[in-house]
Amino acid sequence: MVSYVNALLYGVGGLVVAGMALLVALQERLVYVPVLPGLTKSYPITPARLRLPYEDVWLQSSDGVRLHAWFIKLFPDCRGPTLLFFQENAGNIAHRLDMVRIMLQRLQCNVFMLSYRGYGASDGFPSQHGITKDAQAALDHLSQRTDIDTSRIVVFGRSLGGAVGAVVTKNNPDKVAALILENTFTSILDLAGVLFPFLKWFIGSSGAKGPKVLNFLVRSPWNTIDVVGEIKQPILFISGLQDEMIPPSQMQMLYAKAAARNRQCVFVEFPDGMHMDTWHSGGDRYWRTVKEFLLQHASERNESSKSGNAAAVKSTL
Repeated sequence: MVSYVNALLYGVGGLVVAGMALLVALQERLVYVPVLPGLTKSYPITPARLRLPYEDVWLQSSDGVRLHAWFIKLFPDCRGPTLLFFQENAGNIAHRLDMVRIMLQRLQCNVFMLSYRGYGASDGFPSQHGITKDAQAALDHLSQRTDIDTSRIVVFGRSLGGAVGAVVTKNNPDKVAALILENTFTSILDLAGVLFPFLKWFIGSSGAKGPKVLNFLVRSPWNTIDVVGEIKQPILFISGLQDEMIPPSQMQMLYAKAAARNRQCVFVEFPDGMHMDTWHSGGDRYWRTVKEFLLQHASERNESSKSGNAAAVKSTL
């Protein structure tokens, strides 16, 4: 019996040590993947390939890192909503151009696409602290432009981009009109336990079970669950129920946390949506959902009432 207990303790200890080694050595490579396997860091195409007029924008983050972005306008004098798009963790902004092309057409908007530090043509190395600064630099740039309606800037984030977008939205209630979150996680702490089940007893957010003794090792926790509860702007939650990366229940948790304090939240499910293709599999209903949200919360004629107290809605349109 003693030997069995000893073996069990050694086994648990081994898991803890293995988890610590994994977190310390590889966590940035797991969270941030600027280069997809078999590809290069550079952009495979530019918006010009899809006949989209665009502007190369070079920014400097507050810590001096040089950043690259594309500003794509529907047409030169478009004064419609401007979407500040934050991408997922893997690849670069060029891999999102097919989606953005449709976004421009269906939503009649402008799109600003930021390359996080370490991604695409941007300098530096990705981290939560650094990417938060990058997102702020992008928003500050948009807020100072004279060729757009700066009262209609809407942040749109998918997956990791949702975590990024939530932070910049919370920090800028006077610059961001609304937020769209798609297939976003509650936190990297919670997601680690999903991707690596043996870690779920040692890593997790404050509401999860277990001792969570390894949380202190996570350098990019991205606690979106804590951030959304402080956002005052309208939020649209888009959840693909076939998401193979992030459990849809995490989107439900984000909505519940936000809606408890924010009466301008909308939750919409797409039964066939996977992690990266909800915009495609959702078809007309997906784009109609986003367009209706923009009309309500980023419409020129509704500018004076965009901070109204519409009831929180949970929808399966």
